[in-house]
Amino acid sequence: QVQLVESGGGLVQVGGSLRLSCAASGRTFSSYGMGWFRQAPGKEREFVAAISWTGSSTFYADAVKGRFSISRDNAKNTVYLQMNSLKPEDTAVYYCAARRTTSARTMSSTDYSAMDGWGKGTLVTVSS
Repeated sequence: QVQLVESGGGLVQVGGSLRLSCAASGRTFSSYGMGWFRQAPGKEREFVAAISWTGSSTFYADAVKGRFSISRDNAKNTVYLQMNSLKPEDTAVYYCAARRTTSARTMSSTDYSAMDGWGKGTLVTVSS
């Protein structure tokens, strides 16, 4: 298991930007595929973006493609989600997740119970 802590959420106006961070514990961060997921009020959790454990590939949900960008800094044990051109429908609690040696595309379809760790989430509110 890997411990994850998200930060960077907050209130932003439509069209604004935020950068979320997810800090991981342990020395094996570079061996984990990392993903961002979100859950809006009254809705199921959904996939947002993922990056492979090598960092060589990324994968995005259609709803955020072209607006969000995922990246990782293995020296800092941190994965980021840069969110631009935010919309009210992006309002949600954002969670990061980790799964060992997993590609970005596979992270998008992995059963949530199969993840090796989840953070507690950070709230993003986009106001119109």
